[in-house]
Amino acid sequence: MDLNVILGLIIGFGSLIAAFILEGGEPGALLAVTAAMIVFGGTIGATMIGFSRDEIMNVPRLLKIALKEKPFDLPKAIDTIVNYAVLARREGFVRLEKELETIDDSFLRTALQLVVDGTDPEQTRNVLEQYIYATEERHATGISIFEAAGGYAPTMGIIGTVMGLVHVLSNISSPDKLGPSIAMAFIATLYGVSSANLLWLPLAAKLKNKAGKERIYQEMVLEGVLALQAGRNPTLIRSTLLAFLSPEVQKKILGRSGGKEEGTGGQARRRKG
Repeated sequence: MDLNVILGLIIGFGSLIAAFILEGGEPGALLAVTAAMIVFGGTIGATMIGFSRDEIMNVPRLLKIALKEKPFDLPKAIDTIVNYAVLARREGFVRLEKELETIDDSFLRTALQLVVDGTDPEQTRNVLEQYIYATEERHATGISIFEAAGGYAPTMGIIGTVMGLVHVLSNISSPDKLGPSIAMAFIATLYGVSSANLLWLPLAAKLKNKAGKERIYQEMVLEGVLALQAGRNPTLIRSTLLAFLSPEVQKKILGRSGGKEEGTGGQARRRKG
C-alpha cells in the first residue's frame, strides 16, 4: 500500500473539514446527497463518454496501481544485469536460460529470453522499444481518464450550484429559507473543485509519476541487456547503467566501490612494503 496516497487524501480533505469547523461551521452542513449525485454522477458520466468501455472498466485496476507501492530498485536491477553479464561471459548465453524462471519482472524476462534465443541485437532493440512504447501508451490512456475527470468535476460543481440557485429563486417567497438554500447550492461547487484538486488530478499525477519511473527502469534494462548481448565488460556495463541513477545515488555507489578499491590498494601497498 502506498501510504503517501492515503496520507495525502487524509491531510487534504481533513484540512478542509478542520478549517471549516474552526470557522464555526457544522460538519453536517457539508453533506449534500443531491450535490454529490450531480458532481460525481455527472463527472463519471462525462468521463465515460470520452473513453471506450474497456478503458473505463480498467479504472479499478488503475486505482489499485495508484494505491499499491511498487518501487523500482534501479541499483538492484543494475547488480542483477551485471551478474547476468558475468554469467554470460563465463558460461555463454545458454546459461541465462536457467535464470529466466527466477525473474519476476516480465520486461527483464522478455529481454533475456530474446538474448537466449539468439535474436539479432537490432531486432532485440526493436522488440523491447515496441514493448516500452505500448506500455507508455497504455499508461497514458489511464492517466488521461483521471485528468478528464479532474477537468469535468469543477464544471459539474458549477452546474450543481446553478441548479440549486434556480431552485432558490423559485422559492424566493420564503425569505427565511434563502440562506440555507443558497449555502446548500454552493456545496456542489465545493464538491466539484475539491474532488478535482484532491482526488482526480492527484491520482493522475501519481500514475504519471509511476509511469515515468517504469519508463526509466525499462530503458535501463534495455541498454543493459543490449550491452550484455554485445559481450561488453561487466564493469563497463555497470558504469553505463549508473547514468540512469540520480547523482546522489551514483555518489553513494561509487563511494562504496571506491572505498573497497582504496582498501584493496592499501592492502597491496602494505604487502609490497
